[in-house]
This record gives sequence, structure tokens and C-alpha cells, in this order.
Amino acid sequence: MNTPFPFSAIVGQEQMKLAMILTAIDPGLGGVLVFGDRGTGKSTAVRALAALLPKITVVEGCPVNSQRPGDCPDWAHVASTKTTQRPTPVVDLPLGVTEDRVTGALDIERALTQGQKAFEPGLLARANRGYLYIDEVNLLEDHIVDLLLDVAQSGINTVEREGLSIRHPARFVLVGSGNPEEGELRPQLLDRFGLSVEVRSPDDISERVEVIRRRDAFERDTEKFLRKWQREDGKIRKAILAARDALATTRTPDAIHTDCATLSVALGADGLRGELTLLRAARALAAYEGATAIDRDHLRRIAPIAMSHRLRRDPLDEAGSVARVERTVADTFG
Repeated sequence: MNTPFPFSAIVGQEQMKLAMILTAIDPGLGGVLVFGDRGTGKSTAVRALAALLPKITVVEGCPVNSQRPGDCPDWAHVASTKTTQRPTPVVDLPLGVTEDRVTGALDIERALTQGQKAFEPGLLARANRGYLYIDEVNLLEDHIVDLLLDVAQSGINTVEREGLSIRHPARFVLVGSGNPEEGELRPQLLDRFGLSVEVRSPDDISERVEVIRRRDAFERDTEKFLRKWQREDGKIRKAILAARDALATTRTPDAIHTDCATLSVALGADGLRGELTLLRAARALAAYEGATAIDRDHLRRIAPIAMSHRLRRDPLDEAGSVARVERTVADTFG
């Protein structure tokens, strides 16, 4: 098993790292969409964050990572009541994957050899309580997109075919990455991502040199490199855990509700999902930074990653959606 690169050792890409930290604090944000150049650390970041997080408690032998024996689905026939600690799962959903592989299907081998009709869990079962990572998400086949939309909405995977009637929890943080030049993302799926980040290869020579140095050091002596960054990763882990505990008590002044709605109207965002996500992300940021209440500064910093993918496209605006959000925030809040 490959050792993940330390999260704190990733050079630059601050918006991407912040977005992923916020989803670790509040998984209900709906995941992160990372669009941009290849080789900019997208998959490295999600694996690094999952490795940084505390291990999860799971029942031994449970295929959906249930925390308590009573939560294990009946169809799994889990005999053990013992629990163990496992790393937060990160499951890759590859392009060209079949629906059976995603949702699970009849276990053909057991059906043929034992005459038993049993369920073989899919990728959604493995991803429960973890991360589902989709590279080139904009190239995903439409029927798989529809399936993911249904599960993302309900948090439940339902399989009704081949005489099977199976349900199991499938709650995960969805992380998608891709290159916008290779195709657009369907609006329905785009709207399901809570946060969106654009990443680019760094132009600064010193920053590129530092990327090379750190990656080379990691590959030459992994253990030494991990020890060097262990303390910094520990600080981030501690802050995430503290923020999770503080989230419920972080106050939201009435003026913040008005600010969220005002900004969404000014941006012309469709629906209400934008301001709700903006509010939740700002609350997670406030909790992460130890603030007792959300303020406008939190909204200013979160708006570009919570709202930029929700705007109607303007072909005459060459600066892009992030710049539009930043301009609108400045005009709205002063």
C-alpha cells in the first residue's frame, strides 16, 4: 500500500487544501470539485487529508464500515460484534466503471457454486463514512452520474434487480477532479458539489523548486520525511477535531443570513443551495479558526469556492467566475 504524502507538506494550492479541510469538518457540505491542470496535487491532497484524519471505528467484517453492530445491514450476515480502527476510506471511481461495480450486484460465484442468492457490495459500500474520488469527473457516463445524484441526495444505496432488494448507507464526501478543456460537467452534478476550486500549475520558480525538493525528499526517504511533517499534520488534525466539536455552538448572527441572501441575488445564482452552502462553509471556517461566530470576513474568503460554480456562464467575461465572485463580494460588502 502506497504511503500518502503529508497534507501539510503540499506546496501552495491553499484554496484546494482549505476546501478539503472544510469538508472534513462538515461532510454535509457536499464535497469538492477541483478543476484545472494535470499534476497539480488533486488526488494527492484527498489521500493526504484522509490519512491525516483520525481512524474510524468499524465493526469487524462489516462491508459498509458500520460503527456499531446494530448498524450492520442484515444482508451482510456479520457475526462479529468486535470493533476495530481503520483509516478513513478513500475509494476511486474509475472512468468506464459499470453500474454493478458501483452499486453492488448478485454474487455470481456464490450463486453458481452454492446456489445462494447473495449480494456483493460495490464501491459505494466501501466509500461509506469516507471519500469517493472521481478523476476526470466531467467524462463520467450519464447513467453513472444519475446514480450518484440519487445516492448523494438520499445517503442510501438501493439495489433492486436480479431478485435482490438491498439497501445500505452510502454517505461519503465526493471529490471530483478534471480538466474543463476536456468537457463540461452536467449542471445537475455540478450543483451537488458544495465547493469548487480552480487549480493551476505555479508560475513562480521558487515554488516549483520547493515542490520538486519535497517530492524528491519524500521518495528518497519516506520515513524521515513523514517524521519531519508529523507535527504540522498533527496541528491540522487537532484543529479539525476541535472545529467538529465547536460547529454546533458557532453562532450565526442574523446579519449573516441577510449577507448570504444578498450576495446570492447579486451573483444571480440559481436556487437556494448556494447561500445554504455558503453559510455552512463559513461556519466551518469560523469553527476551524476558533471564532465563536461567523462574520463577513469568513463570507468573503469562502464565497469564491462556494459560489463560483453556481453562476450562469457569461461568455463576455474573460476573467472567469472566481473573479466575478470576488468583484461582486467587494461591491456588495465594500
